[in-house]
Amino acid sequence: MKLGIINSAFAQAGVGTVTGLEHIARLGFDCVDIFTEAEGISAREIKRVAQATSRLGLPIVSLPVVAVGLVDFNDPVREYHVARCKKFIDLARSWGAENILLVLGEYIWQREVIPPAAQWQWALDTCRRLGDYAGRRGVDIALELEPFRLSLLNSVPEMVRFIDECDHPRVRANIDISHLVLSDTSPAALAALKGKAIHVHLSDCDGKVHGDLPPGRGVVKFAPYLQAIKELKIDGAVSIELEYSPDPRRIVDWVAEAYRETARLMDQVGLRG
Repeated sequence: MKLGIINSAFAQAGVGTVTGLEHIARLGFDCVDIFTEAEGISAREIKRVAQATSRLGLPIVSLPVVAVGLVDFNDPVREYHVARCKKFIDLARSWGAENILLVLGEYIWQREVIPPAAQWQWALDTCRRLGDYAGRRGVDIALELEPFRLSLLNSVPEMVRFIDECDHPRVRANIDISHLVLSDTSPAALAALKGKAIHVHLSDCDGKVHGDLPPGRGVVKFAPYLQAIKELKIDGAVSIELEYSPDPRRIVDWVAEAYRETARLMDQVGLRG
């Protein structure tokens, strides 16, 4: 698998997009995920990113998008987010990206008032529509497992159930290693995602709350998870997810550390290639 990173690590530290991409390429990453907003991005910015990644030999693999409104109980809200996600799919195609990384929402009002099954069905309906649109553009959808109590997709069994019920060749899973740890999921459980997962996120955490730290800064034992991922034979990328560096002035060091440790871990299990 390729080794990449989400460029938001630099953006959140106030580093310009192109400068951040230059750092990513110089540090040795194989590819990059671009965190942006497809709703309103200028044609000039689209061109700048395309030119920079081409010049740097840094292919774009994924575009993360949080669209919690896809499971909203209001029809107009769901329609807005379907239209917004279609713009991300179009942007992914224009940049040659393989997928959009889609974060669905949570059950509202503690799974009371609105029947949980209704929100589940709204998610299936919107994802099938997006899958059809993505298929016509040669783009996949990778669904994020969020380790929070009320998230629709908060465990491997729920992810498997959703993908099976969605039954769309373009709608698959993302594997986030720290999210698996936070949801008490063992490496062995990943076998259930054979043929269903297309992308991977990697970061460390303290085992209690969402962290997005460089490997080695938390408690995650990565080797067993990476070995399990290797056995899934995913033709994709492992993208480091670093959020909100404690010292933005040293963001390059923060990212370099994450690169070194992740590359070492991937080499340890023979996953990078």
